[in-house]
Amino acid sequence: MSFTITDLEQLQTEHPEWQMELVEGKIVVMGPSDYESEEIGTRLSTFLNIWVMSRKLGRVTGSSAGFILPRIEEDDSEERNLRAPDVSFVKADRLKKTKRDFVELVPDLMVEIKSKSDRIKPLEEKIELFLQLGSTVGILIDPDKLTVTVYRLNQTPVVMQNGDTLTLPDLLPGWELAISELWPPEFE
Repeated sequence: MSFTITDLEQLQTEHPEWQMELVEGKIVVMGPSDYESEEIGTRLSTFLNIWVMSRKLGRVTGSSAGFILPRIEEDDSEERNLRAPDVSFVKADRLKKTKRDFVELVPDLMVEIKSKSDRIKPLEEKIELFLQLGSTVGILIDPDKLTVTVYRLNQTPVVMQNGDTLTLPDLLPGWELAISELWPPEFE
């Protein structure tokens, strides 16, 4: 059985507590993130949003923001993928006004944060899909290894760790974030 975005919307109305994506006509229900992964996503969103909002550069969203992706191949199928990165950024000129619906575009930046139960390969495949469809940068954050891997289409991924500084000059000129700032603090 193949599902559509309308089917997914109906399920989300009936079960707002579930986070779902539509992948190749299948509805994928994802469990909640572990606390640490979610905190890392919130920290990154906060750091990005402070920079982006003050300069009116675009929009930063978290893991519930769905993107209707273009078809990879030209075909007659009505199937569209609805995917939600953990953190995303869309330039202001590409989304001048927010929508009360899913948006039909590929974010300029998409970030996946490895949860306790995630496997790396599916996360890398999701990042690769977004890059092939038009994202400029994909980032994979792995709290287990304390690494941040930056992906760009047809380039070797760059692995960063504590002591390194994340910059995205092609998207956010002048923005910098010390990798160590992503990890949740320990309180005494």
